[in-house]
Amino acid sequence: MTIDNRPINVGLVAIPQTSAAVLFGLHELFAAVGVIWEQVTGQTTSGRKMVPQVIAEKTGAMRSPLGVMMTPDLTFAESSDLDIILVPDFDLTNMKDNALDVPVRFLREQYEKGAVLCSVCTGSVMLAETGLLDGCEATCHWFAESLFRSRFPKVQLRPERILSIAGPDQKIITSGGSSAWNELGLYLIARFSGVEEARRIAKVFLLGDHNDGQLPFTMLALPTQHDDAVIARCQTWISENYECASPVEAMISQSGLSSRTFSRRFRSATGYTAIEYVQTLRVEEAKQILESTDDGVDDIAADVGYDDPRSFRRLFKRATGINPRQYRQRFRNIGSSVH
Repeated sequence: MTIDNRPINVGLVAIPQTSAAVLFGLHELFAAVGVIWEQVTGQTTSGRKMVPQVIAEKTGAMRSPLGVMMTPDLTFAESSDLDIILVPDFDLTNMKDNALDVPVRFLREQYEKGAVLCSVCTGSVMLAETGLLDGCEATCHWFAESLFRSRFPKVQLRPERILSIAGPDQKIITSGGSSAWNELGLYLIARFSGVEEARRIAKVFLLGDHNDGQLPFTMLALPTQHDDAVIARCQTWISENYECASPVEAMISQSGLSSRTFSRRFRSATGYTAIEYVQTLRVEEAKQILESTDDGVDDIAADVGYDDPRSFRRLFKRATGINPRQYRQRFRNIGSSVH
């Protein structure tokens, strides 16, 4: 089977009433896919990249309702081969009667060509104008609920939802209030570039519950770039054998150095003591297992090298700020709507 690695082309619709915050936030989020994790951690990823472009009726700069300048990349007429088209929220209070005619026609045409249509907040109104939401479930900002019910009675409005995924092949996605662009963005990344990439993006941009600070999002990067070949060899060995009993003693044996010399050189090369390094490896592996499986915490503790689950839980919470169960709940939910 041929794997499709072609970048995902995303069109962000802009009209003079568009919210610049959501437009630019989504642009930066999508542009980071397949790129930023390697820049931050040095680890390569295999997720498909996403190429966002701002599209509008004209390419001239326009000013948002709150005064921010927006400069489209392409006109609707120039846009083709779009995989996703997303309508950010926009100001409904000062709209001319025919203001949506051109973008609505464009959305219908692109939908017929196979594009997935999405909206944030009041952007759902533009999608509803296409008629494509008739008979479908959709959500929007509570501010637009009364307008929606009176103007689009055929739409099955579900304003309590953050995301509503509808239409044949799940090709129409609406999201609630303006801050729901985070959930929509992560859903689209998970759907088109993979759940793992969505989790990486969430960690880099700190998307989600911030009550426990930054630690739950942190990737504990371990340095490998140095000139000590003996220590580098030990790092390679322990990366594949981190669960072994007495890991520091095993690395000392691998190195052929005295305990004192090994400890000094390891810290000089990596910035970590040997035991800190092993603990970090184990926590990072445990995080991956928690994100991707339903394995019990005690089993995960044993898998990564801890006979005492209580010791593992204490170490995990010290490293991440939350316990393993809380960590799983937070990151397993990313991309959970993707089937």
